Amino acid sequence: MSRWEELTGGTSGEDYAARFAALADSGKDMHGEAQFCAALIPAGARVLDAGCGTGRVMIRLAELGYDCVGLDLDASMLAVARRQAPHLPWMQADLAAFDPAELPGGADFDLVVAAGNIFPLLAAGTEAAAVRHLAAALRPGGLLVAGFGLDVAHLPVAPSITLPEYDAHCAASGLTLVDRFATWDAAPYEGGGYAVSVHRAQPGV
Repeated sequence: MSRWEELTGGTSGEDYAARFAALADSGKDMHGEAQFCAALIPAGARVLDAGCGTGRVMIRLAELGYDCVGLDLDASMLAVARRQAPHLPWMQADLAAFDPAELPGGADFDLVVAAGNIFPLLAAGTEAAAVRHLAAALRPGGLLVAGFGLDVAHLPVAPSITLPEYDAHCAASGLTLVDRFATWDAAPYEGGGYAVSVHRAQPGV
């Protein structure tokens, strides 16, 4: 069982969506992750939203002209996503076990984004496998972008993965660190409890 399932029971989709809707209504910009990704790849590029949840990031990327696929294990979150954007492809699967070749369009994504503390909320011990599967979904030279908390102040669960551990998983999957930031607004990372990491797959020969 994933840490997310332990935390929510897999039934939190409506509550999660309502919380972000309230933040949006308060005037908070809810599209930082999508804007970050859009600065890295041209419109029309293929994006896999890994741990897409209720679809907040992916729906915005689709509005910006990206060819998107959403992947999540939580059926309650996907139900909200499908209701909000029934025209987009939402897939239920475990990030540590899915077959990238079976995704719509196959394993040829320009960018994979894992926003929302995806890695700290995976089932314990599956982090390396998740990185491996996500890396396999990338085209040569594609980007894996992941933002997650590193301490109790930035996580709803106990910290479970460090940046050196995450980098090691990426390196083992053929990914190289390109850049790291403290926020989705691209503030420089100088240590601290949250990081947004950008890794690149090996370019084609």
